[in-house]
Amino acid sequence: MKATVKTAVKTTNRAIRTPGGLSVRLDVRAFTVVVLLLLAALAASVVLIGTGDFPISVGDVLKTLVGDGDAGQEFIINDLRLPRVLVGLLVGASLGLGGALFQAISRNPLGSPDVLGLGQGATAGALIVIVLMSGSAAQVTVGALVGGLVTGMAIYLLAWKRGVHGYRLVLVGIGVSAIVAAINGYLLTKADLVDAARAVVWMTGSLNGRDWDQVWPLLWLCAVLVPLVLAHARGLRMMEMGDDVSNALGVRVERVRMLLMVAAVLLTASATAAAGPVSFVALTAPQLARRLTRSPGPNLLPSLCMGAALLVTADWVSQRAFGADQLPVGVVTGVLGGVYLLWLLITERKAGRI
Repeated sequence: MKATVKTAVKTTNRAIRTPGGLSVRLDVRAFTVVVLLLLAALAASVVLIGTGDFPISVGDVLKTLVGDGDAGQEFIINDLRLPRVLVGLLVGASLGLGGALFQAISRNPLGSPDVLGLGQGATAGALIVIVLMSGSAAQVTVGALVGGLVTGMAIYLLAWKRGVHGYRLVLVGIGVSAIVAAINGYLLTKADLVDAARAVVWMTGSLNGRDWDQVWPLLWLCAVLVPLVLAHARGLRMMEMGDDVSNALGVRVERVRMLLMVAAVLLTASATAAAGPVSFVALTAPQLARRLTRSPGPNLLPSLCMGAALLVTADWVSQRAFGADQLPVGVVTGVLGGVYLLWLLITERKAGRI
């Protein structure tokens, strides 16, 4: 039995020595999953760019992306379709990473921004701007970002009691989500017909009409937060063993937890601000990534890649599966994620965890 375990470890992990003498452990299976998910996300992105009322072949898409396309194709791809796809990749990656952080911090597979109410909080911020201020698209984005941050701060403070613990965080989040959902319903009843229709479209979650104005803020935010989160992956992995053990190993638990929660809230709120509340990507991406890697721990990078691949694939399905009746991507992720949530609840119940 011991020989079998040692063999399994040897086949899944490799030690890599750097020129400076440092030794880095590489999980071969997780690395392979990350590479395959990246390739899947890129392939789906190329296919999605070529999809639309004016179909473009994969070869022409690739030629245009490297600057060899004609003027018409360059306009369609670079100005109309590429920004939408990039927003989809960035939003999916942000939701996947944010969901992995929340699930690792709460030590609960249901510890997702969808369940904790961050999406509802961002929606409340956007509705306040739309209904009460008749704000512009840029103001709606700022409102959604502020709403998500305020909700995240409220959940953290309400869940604090000599630290933040998993089930208390989830229960407080569910309660806050219910309250904010009621506020959102009230705001909709006070809106006029035009503002209400605009708000409902935003609340569905969609990538339609996204342009470079949504790409750059998301890109810069991810460029700052993703390396920061990955740098604390070791501490997050230790925190899954419990606060006492983590403190004994030298991890400043509350500092790391606060930092990563702020990062997760920023990632989720900015993704919601860019595309609306796209549901269940943050819930399903980390769980699917963990099942593919078969690796313990938060699986941050696989979750990020899984989120990006899931969202662009769902966007392609929303455009192609129903003919001329294109659906917002939030409808597709909501249906698929709802089915997955039911399966997860049944699995957790059979395991005796709920």
